Amino acid sequence: MQLQDVLFSQGFGTRRVCAGLVQQGHVRLPEGAGWVVCDDPTQDLDLAPGDGFEVQGRVWPYHPRAYILLNKPAGYECSHKPSAWPPIYSLLPAPLRQRPQKGAIQGVQAVGRLDQDTTGLLLLTDDGALIHRLSSPKHHVPKIYEVVVADPLRGDEPERLCAGVVLHDDPQPVRAAACVPTGAQQLQLTLTQGKYHQVKRMLAAVGHRVVGLHRSQMGQLRLPPDLAPGQWCWLAADDLARAQQAA
Repeated sequence: MQLQDVLFSQGFGTRRVCAGLVQQGHVRLPEGAGWVVCDDPTQDLDLAPGDGFEVQGRVWPYHPRAYILLNKPAGYECSHKPSAWPPIYSLLPAPLRQRPQKGAIQGVQAVGRLDQDTTGLLLLTDDGALIHRLSSPKHHVPKIYEVVVADPLRGDEPERLCAGVVLHDDPQPVRAAACVPTGAQQLQLTLTQGKYHQVKRMLAAVGHRVVGLHRSQMGQLRLPPDLAPGQWCWLAADDLARAQQAA
């Protein structure tokens, strides 16, 4: 693959912009123990996933597909066109927001959405097939939420939530796959389907108001303990394998 095409595929702009970056000496490639400037946009490269190159002083790993794990903080919307809060995509570097898909610059997309006040695990990728598989209700990918409610639990909520509750404007009962109290006002809720404001509506159906909501797991994916709110990381190969198995 030519260097300008590599840069384009990684989200560094149009092919003309990428060619300009190379011609202006802003791209360096590894050579021996150091880096060397490459000013030929048509130079052929044979890159393996994870191989690095440098653009404008920043080292960037080559990935044919981007798989990103983000610890979503509160106060961000999972939308490219947010209504009131900044988008989660503003937490990512420009190349991830500009990666091309099917010839158009679309960037990575979130697999499902979290409300602006919900925190925790969010997977973002430009792999449309994986997004579809993980989001499809047919696959019942479990998602685990840590929930804090305003008032003490009474004790019967886990059984009621697992048996099924009826939500407003939705005649079909919605069931939790698992529900485990973890404190006087805390519980861990596992869902295998996704509906609008589902956790909040389910807890409201049993008489509780949610005041804290954090997604800790999706399938076999867990947030790394050292990934702070607002930070992101490339998904490790073994985590990616588990995500693909869940789908």
